[in-house]
Amino acid sequence: MKTKNSGKRVSSSSFLEDKTVLITGGTGSFGQNLAQHLLSTRVRKIILFSRDELKQYEMRHRFGDDARLRFFIGDIRDLARLRRAFQDVDFVFHAAALKQVPSCEYNPYEAVKTNILGAQNIIEAAIDCSVSRVIALSTDKAVNPVNLYGATKLVHEKLFVDGNAYVGGRPTRFSVVRYGNVMGSRGSVIPLFIEKKRAGVIPVTDKRMTRFWISMDRVISFVLHCLFNMRGGEIFVPKIPSMRIVDLARVIAPEAKIEFTGIRPGEKLSELLIHADESRHVKEYDDFFVILPAASPFLDVMWEGGGTLPEGFVYSSDKNTEWITLEEMRSLVRPFLAAAEVVKSAG
Repeated sequence: MKTKNSGKRVSSSSFLEDKTVLITGGTGSFGQNLAQHLLSTRVRKIILFSRDELKQYEMRHRFGDDARLRFFIGDIRDLARLRRAFQDVDFVFHAAALKQVPSCEYNPYEAVKTNILGAQNIIEAAIDCSVSRVIALSTDKAVNPVNLYGATKLVHEKLFVDGNAYVGGRPTRFSVVRYGNVMGSRGSVIPLFIEKKRAGVIPVTDKRMTRFWISMDRVISFVLHCLFNMRGGEIFVPKIPSMRIVDLARVIAPEAKIEFTGIRPGEKLSELLIHADESRHVKEYDDFFVILPAASPFLDVMWEGGGTLPEGFVYSSDKNTEWITLEEMRSLVRPFLAAAEVVKSAG
C-alpha cells in the first residue's frame, strides 16, 4: 500500500469560528466530549439535541453557564422538531442511535425507527434548512453485518452517502465517519470488566476475539478533520490499532478468573472496517482511508493525492498490522480504574 499525504489538517479555531454546531445524541459520550472540545474554540453556538431531560440537566450542571451552550429536547424520529432545531445551523454531527446489540435484537422496530428512519429525517431536515455540512457517525459493525444494529447502521451509511443526490442547488453535503470501539464509552467493555473485577470473575466470550480500539480524543480530532476535509459522499476510516479482548481482561483484573462464556448471537470474532468489495474505491493516506462512492467519479479527482489499495484488501481487526501492547493497554485503562476507585470509595 502506498500513501502520498494526509490531506489538509483541521484548524478548529479558524474553521469553526462564528459557526453554529448541532450534535444529535448530544448528551452521549461522544456529544459531551465534542461539546467540551468545541467550547475551547471560537464557535458561536453549540446545540445539544437529545431526548433525555435528566442527562441534559446533568450536563448543564457539569458544563456551567457558558452562553454558547443550548439544550434542545427532541427525538430524531420527529422531522418537524429537527427542522426547528436545524434553523441557522452550519454543521451537524449526527451521533444519536440505538447501539446496544441485544437491545436492538429484542426491539428491532425501534432500532429501525431511530437508526434508519431517524437518519432519513436528519437528511431531509438538513437539506430543508440549508445546513452546510453533516457528519454521521458509523461503526465497524456496519461492515458485513451479522446483527440488526450493524444492519441498521449499514443502511444509515447508504442513506447519508446517497443523500448528496437529493440536495439539488442547496449547499448541504453529507459524509460518514466509520470507526471501532471507543475506549471507555458508555456501555463499552472497560466499565463492564471493571465492574466484574469486584466479583473476581471476568466473562470473556472467546479467547480469539479481537476488536479495533480508539480513544475518545482521537475520535474527536478525527471527526473534526473529516468535517474540514469532506466534499460529500465519503466514508472516512481512521487507521487504528487492534486488541485482544482476553488481554484487556487480564490487564484490568490480573488476579481474577477468566470465564469463557461462548460467542453471543449477533457477535463476531473479529470486526471489519473495510471489506474487500470496498477496497477498489478507497484512497489511502498516512493515518486514514477514504471510501469513495462508486457513482461519483468527480470525488476521485478531488481525492487524487491518496494511494490505492490492492484488489481484495480487507481491513480486519484480527489481521491488523498495528496492535496495542499490554503495556500500552495498562496505561490506557489506568484512568478508568482510578475513576472507578474514586466512585467506590465515595459510595
